[in-house]
Amino acid sequence: MKKNNRIPLSPCLKRFKFYFDLLKKTTNDYLFFTDIQENIVMVSPNLVQDFDLPGEVMENFDQYWGPLVHPEEREEYAALAHNLEAAQCVFEHAAEYRVKSRKGEYVWIRCRGRVGADREGRPSMFVGMMSRMAQRNQADEITGLLNKYQFEHAVKLALAEYRATGDGGAIMVFGLDNFKIVNETYNRLLGDQVLKRVARVIANVLPPALTLFKLDGDEFAVIYPGAGEKEVGEIFASVQSALSRPQDIDGHQYFCTASCGTVFYPTAGKDYLVLHKHAEATMDIAKREGKNRNVLFSKEEYNRWVRSISMRDSLWESVENGCTGFSLFFQPQVSAVEQKIIGAEALLRWKNPKGRMVAPMEFIPILEETKLIIPVGKWIFAEAVRVCKRWREVIPEFRVSINMSYEQVKDLSFKKFVADCLQRYEMPPEAIILELTESKIVADWSFVNKQFDEFRQQGLAIAMDDFGTGYSSLASLKYLSCDIVKIDREFVKKILENDFDRRLVKYVVSLCHSIGIKCCIEGVEELAEYELLTKECQADSIQGYLFGHPESVENFEEKFLHMEKN
Repeated sequence: MKKNNRIPLSPCLKRFKFYFDLLKKTTNDYLFFTDIQENIVMVSPNLVQDFDLPGEVMENFDQYWGPLVHPEEREEYAALAHNLEAAQCVFEHAAEYRVKSRKGEYVWIRCRGRVGADREGRPSMFVGMMSRMAQRNQADEITGLLNKYQFEHAVKLALAEYRATGDGGAIMVFGLDNFKIVNETYNRLLGDQVLKRVARVIANVLPPALTLFKLDGDEFAVIYPGAGEKEVGEIFASVQSALSRPQDIDGHQYFCTASCGTVFYPTAGKDYLVLHKHAEATMDIAKREGKNRNVLFSKEEYNRWVRSISMRDSLWESVENGCTGFSLFFQPQVSAVEQKIIGAEALLRWKNPKGRMVAPMEFIPILEETKLIIPVGKWIFAEAVRVCKRWREVIPEFRVSINMSYEQVKDLSFKKFVADCLQRYEMPPEAIILELTESKIVADWSFVNKQFDEFRQQGLAIAMDDFGTGYSSLASLKYLSCDIVKIDREFVKKILENDFDRRLVKYVVSLCHSIGIKCCIEGVEELAEYELLTKECQADSIQGYLFGHPESVENFEEKFLHMEKN
């Protein structure tokens, strides 16, 4: 910034300069002294240095200071400046706002000042100090809320109060759901604006006695002395309701809910680090259980969460070491009419480093959450193709079904990998069926359809897995162009006693046949079920325990291919 010519001090400022010079040597805060009537300000040299102002004495201070104020607070600052200019009496001034420093970074400033009067009672001087809040570890630079250091201090005070009086309370940690999408879709500047808006929304619904703190990332926290489950539930219901309405910033609409983890002290811990750890874990559990909810801490859930974190590390290690510990099991699929094996579904299995087989429902969600399903999915495909090639020497028309999650669909490199893999093993694409699993919400059906159409153009078949459960329904059948629909066991288990289920399966099979789609029925365990599904419902193929459980490669060959060889 260009430095201005030397501005002479007004008589008013000259009278106080001696004391001003003494004060500025006793503090790291920024000092200012304004002659309102002459519109001349005297500031301490550290303010000039840190914010690149033209000098320690300036006329019309706001022409230099105003442009440095953050755009979001500029209107509020202008109103404060106007109030100062129009002042007709002595008053206190207090404000907090962001200002751009010499380094080009916005820092939070807390300004405290007082307007003084001359002998006639007219406002004549404005004196005070400004302090950098983040420098004192007090404020979060984006929201202006007390930050994580102040939160820690407040929790320790609450624990000290408990030790003195025996009165406990609650700590609530909020985490915004899918906030990462806001940053990825727009930019971090808008993300910061969202954080600031959400901070206001939450703070506005809290009881006046409670303070909202800003922790790392997209997390906020509240300490509620004396609260029980009822009070905590009311707080979360208010926050949930306030965040249920779409917000608009600069023409961009966003919808941001919050998940919350609540711990009660001293039950969940008598130490800050323990309580914070338990609250963070419980908030993470709330996100994993569906988001937009409040979960209360329990030791059992926490222990389960710890095991999940440990499992995540082990899965990373397995993938890093070439997918060691993973294996494929295969469940036979038979033609409904002839009862001959026509293929198998490849099912992923995993042994942890201790050699224990872990249930797929435990580790597969972690693979998807961490995006490890992408490298593991490629390993599955290559391994399934390798095995299928060997088995087609026994059954030439044998086909293997391979599950494909939404995360894999979004990985655009997978298509080339599939083509290269089929070429490497000299396998015809019609030997492979890709099954879309519904463990993730499909956000863009047109995108998914486009990707699968390209696979179909390569010659691979597409199947919709678990039809009738979760998100797989007639609506998704409308959007997804597929070759096979796999009807879930949920419809089969009561088909012998429930006329509605029988009619529904028959209707779905008939509808699929009318548009050229084949139907595979999953979960068939009894002969009577099979006969009904084959004769009355006209199913094309069957998969279930009636014809075989998932087996390792060796056992599958021994049980199902040995007779074919002979």
